[in-house]
Amino acid sequence: MLLVGIPVADGGAGGTLRDVLDLVVTIARHDSSVAQALRGSFGTAFGVANDPALAGRERTLQRIHAGHLFAGTVNERTGGASGSVNTTLRRDGDGYVVNGEKYYSTGGLYASWFSSTAKDEDGRMARFQVPLDREGVERLDDFDAVGQRLTASGTTRFVDVRLDADEVDFSGTERPALNPWGGLEHLYLCAVQAGIAYNVLDDAVVFAQEVARPIKHSTADRSVDDPYVQHTVGRIASKAHAVRSAVLIAAEELEKVRDVPEDRRRAAGAAASITIAQTQALAAEQTLEAATLLFDVGGGSATDRARGFDRHWRNSRTVANHNPRDWKLAKAGAFLLTGAEPPTSGLF
Repeated sequence: MLLVGIPVADGGAGGTLRDVLDLVVTIARHDSSVAQALRGSFGTAFGVANDPALAGRERTLQRIHAGHLFAGTVNERTGGASGSVNTTLRRDGDGYVVNGEKYYSTGGLYASWFSSTAKDEDGRMARFQVPLDREGVERLDDFDAVGQRLTASGTTRFVDVRLDADEVDFSGTERPALNPWGGLEHLYLCAVQAGIAYNVLDDAVVFAQEVARPIKHSTADRSVDDPYVQHTVGRIASKAHAVRSAVLIAAEELEKVRDVPEDRRRAAGAAASITIAQTQALAAEQTLEAATLLFDVGGGSATDRARGFDRHWRNSRTVANHNPRDWKLAKAGAFLLTGAEPPTSGLF
C-alpha cells in the first residue's frame, strides 16, 4: 500500500501523487477512519519518494518495505498559542531524553514509529523519531471527537524517553520561505472527504434499492423508480464526483511544482497552495451536504440508529474542522485580487 508513489528504482510500485490520493479516496470509501489514521504513513512514504536528501531515508525505506506504519504530530494541548512547542529535549551522554505530551496523534495506536518536535536547552527546535514500544512512551486512547472515532488521534506522552543521537535531527526545522508540500497533509484530508462522500452514495443506493418505500403520493411502485429519489441520489453522486475530481486536479498541480524552473517555483508553489485551500472548502461543503441529502432518500427508517447514517455527517464535520474554510477562502481571494502569498506554515 505505502509503496504506491515510491519509485520502482527504490523497490516501490511507482505512480504519481494523483495515484496515491486516489488510493486514499478508495480506502476512505470503505472506512474513513482507517484512511485518516494512515495519513502519517502515507506522508512518510511521500517524503521518501520525493526527497533524496531526507534524513534517514534508506532506513525509513527499509521500514516501509517491512510493512511498518508511521504516526506523528507537533500539536500540544498546553494552553499556549497554536503551534507552540513545550516538549523538552535534553542532552544525556551520547543521546537525548525527551519529555512532553502531543495530542492529535493520528494513527498512534496502530503505528510502529512516531515523529514529533521538541526544544533543547538552548531553545533549538529538533525533530525526532522513536519506536512506540520504547520505555517511557505512553499511548492514550482518549480521542473524543463526534466523528472519525477510530483514527486513534489521542495523546502520546513521553516520560524520560531516551533517544539515540541518530533519532534526533536539528536540520530542516526552519520555516521555509514557501512550502507547497505542507499543503499535502490537508489535500490528503480532502481525499478522505471524497471517500466519505462516496460512502454516502453507496449507502443511498443500497437503502433505495433494498429498504426505502415510495411515499403514498408517489407515482412509482418502487423507491428506485421515484423521480425525486433518483434526483437526490444523482445529486449525491455529483457531489462525490466533484470532490474527488477537485482532489485529483489539485494533486496534479502540486506535483508539477517540483519540475518548474527554480526562478518560477515559488509562484507555482503559491498557486498550488491556493488550489488546495479552495479544494478544502469545496470538499467540506459538498460532503457535508451529501451526508444530509442521504436522509432524503427515505423516510423515518433512514434515521434508525442501527443504520448509522449520521456517521457520515459526523465524520465529515470532524475532518472539516481541521481547517477553517472561511479563512482559507479569504486567503484564496486575497491571492487572486492582490497576489498576496498564502502563509508559509504547513498548517495552511
